Amino acid sequence: MIIFAQSQFLFLLFFVPFFFLAYGFGRMLRKKKIRALGEETLVEQLMPSWSSSKGWWRVVLFSLAFIFFTVGLARPQIGAKLKEHKTTGAEVMIVLDVSNSMLAQDYSPNRLERAKLAISRLVDKLQEDRIGLIVFAGSTFVQLPITTDYVSAKMFLNSISTESVPIQGTAIGDAIHTAIRSFSAQSENSRAIIVITDGENHEDDPIPAAKDAASMGIKVYTIGVGSSEGQPIPIKGGYLKDKNGDMVVTRLDEETLRKVASVGGGAYVHAGNDEFGLNPIIKSIRNMEGEELSSVVFEEYDEQYMYFFAISLFFLVVEMLVGSRKGRKKLFD
Repeated sequence: MIIFAQSQFLFLLFFVPFFFLAYGFGRMLRKKKIRALGEETLVEQLMPSWSSSKGWWRVVLFSLAFIFFTVGLARPQIGAKLKEHKTTGAEVMIVLDVSNSMLAQDYSPNRLERAKLAISRLVDKLQEDRIGLIVFAGSTFVQLPITTDYVSAKMFLNSISTESVPIQGTAIGDAIHTAIRSFSAQSENSRAIIVITDGENHEDDPIPAAKDAASMGIKVYTIGVGSSEGQPIPIKGGYLKDKNGDMVVTRLDEETLRKVASVGGGAYVHAGNDEFGLNPIIKSIRNMEGEELSSVVFEEYDEQYMYFFAISLFFLVVEMLVGSRKGRKKLFD
């Protein structure tokens, strides 16, 4: 397996065709100047040592040198061996509500974007723990399977919106059951589910789902997003209204979320604008017994750039030796 540590330099290869175009254009201008001096064949007879073919050979050799030099700059590497990488940590499934009620603006700029910011900051603090991401509304979708790839986690997180799940609603119970099924086979003890929602459950009963998680040794934490006073839901320049034309107001259902956390063996936190609530929950998870997790990765890479630089130097030296005059032995004529 070959990878390039600095693949951005490979774009320089697009310049190679321009070397030939530039040289060809220069040859055309040279012939034009020769014609201005007189008959082209007579002028060329006055320059018997000039080689018409060596110029093209020099462009070819220079282009080869440039290609190998560019590939060397991109730092080609070969995976030397596969190695089992072991870490000690917990597995955390974050379950994020993406229903329309999460667009309410009792947080800045709204509930959903504030939750995404808090999760992003959490990912920055992770070290050896595994994280997964599930989004839900009326149905549930695994946005990111359990992983230690924190870069991908943040990339998937940024793409989340209320359109990530096409069916509207709030099915917390189904989301918890999906999270239970999403843990890896390696993890048995250090597992936790963090549900981030306003708690307005319209589809199912999350209490039995939290009990199922607790029976498997999985702790369920809940973070309540919203206010008890309620907020309207902005939709397409206006506010969401019911079938009677009345404005829909979304309120935080703390009672349900407290019950879910209680039967799930976790804790409930009401999210604030400054302290969202993930940090104390992560501290609690860190107190759990860390579990040894293993994965097979390319542990070492052999650098190959020096070979490409050497080949590039070889072609560059040959290009300089070719020159532009005819030799006694017509090697390039």
